[in-house]
Amino acid sequence: MARLDGADRPGTPSVLRRERRVLTSATLTSGTGTFIDFVLPLFAGAVLGLSASQTGVLLAVDVMVSLLARPFAGAMVDRGGRSGIAAAGAATMGLGCGLFGLASGLPLAVTAAAVSGLGGAFLWVAVRAIVGERLEVDSGVFAKLLSAEEYGSWVVFVPAVVLLSATSYVSVFFALALCSFAAAVVLATAPCGRDLPAVSDGPAASGGEETGEASATALTSLNLGGVGRKLRPMLLAVVIVEAAEAAISLLMILQLQRHFDLAPFQIALIFLPGAIAMSILPPHLHRAVVRFGRRKILILGSRASALFAAGLGFAPNPLVIAGLWVLSGAAWAAIMPIQQAVIAESVGSRHLGRGLSLYEASTLAGAMVGSLAAGFLYDAGSWLMACLVFAVVILSGAALVLAAVRRLGAVDRPPARPS
Repeated sequence: MARLDGADRPGTPSVLRRERRVLTSATLTSGTGTFIDFVLPLFAGAVLGLSASQTGVLLAVDVMVSLLARPFAGAMVDRGGRSGIAAAGAATMGLGCGLFGLASGLPLAVTAAAVSGLGGAFLWVAVRAIVGERLEVDSGVFAKLLSAEEYGSWVVFVPAVVLLSATSYVSVFFALALCSFAAAVVLATAPCGRDLPAVSDGPAASGGEETGEASATALTSLNLGGVGRKLRPMLLAVVIVEAAEAAISLLMILQLQRHFDLAPFQIALIFLPGAIAMSILPPHLHRAVVRFGRRKILILGSRASALFAAGLGFAPNPLVIAGLWVLSGAAWAAIMPIQQAVIAESVGSRHLGRGLSLYEASTLAGAMVGSLAAGFLYDAGSWLMACLVFAVVILSGAALVLAAVRRLGAVDRPPARPS
């Protein structure tokens, strides 16, 4: 196994500075993306005059473009230049935000969604690959990333809501564009590092020339398309669960706007407690993962998420919805880092781009299906039925996740190694 130069070792100051820059950019761009996901259905209804079905289509365009670009992004990321790719992705996201600000009808809005989705594809595959480089020395690195992403709720989301209440949708979209451009600068000026660190290349890779030769053979197989075949059970489970989660999120926004007649600022207040939970809890819940194991936490988190989905259909007022959303946020703060860590461990460091791009493509495929289903079901008036159906879907997908974790041979209790 090749060794890293001193400047490139996972624990050295330059690598840690690079990680901090990446986490900062994740906060800025995730906050931007989260607010777009939140405000776009409201913008579509209040400004563009779109129906719920058309709104679902608009959201699905963003997801579809991003989904199709993910595998290509993963291949590029594995060839090197991860920081530069991430910076270019952030800048493209900023361009998409600017186009949203100029949109006055469905055609330009769809174009903006496509541009934004393309930028997000390259940004997030590169960001997750850079973070995944440190998984061997810090098993909680993906929990840190999730916390940084959700921290965007404080740095970007809340100021954007205040700006929206004081100005207009156009001003907010342009402000989000500036935020994305700032993230691009942060990434472009990050310390350079080895993009393909020589850490283990899968669960079975460990010491010795014989093992090194076996790892090289495995890497060749993965290059020929083995990544997708190896991860297929996990990716299918991710698609199913994400479809239900995306549908519930959109149903919640539509219900708060069109049934309870809440303004954007009021809707943001309903979402905020759950976002706060997801920004604070991931590192703490990772300690529970280390103590009790991934499988137990996946079971508990999935049940909590399904309980939220079912309870939402019976929620009598927005305050109850806010409480259930906190429950969901806590559940996903535990589940999402586990999914990413298992996939990163399974494919090895040299294929982080491919493995995590397939993971993200699966989440996006699920989100696209979920958004379309939620829009049409809401138009049909089946609010309670939709919530109950998606609760069952979450539980079925969770069962598949557990089976996939066992099949991939991932360790149940990761080591609690400090960064």
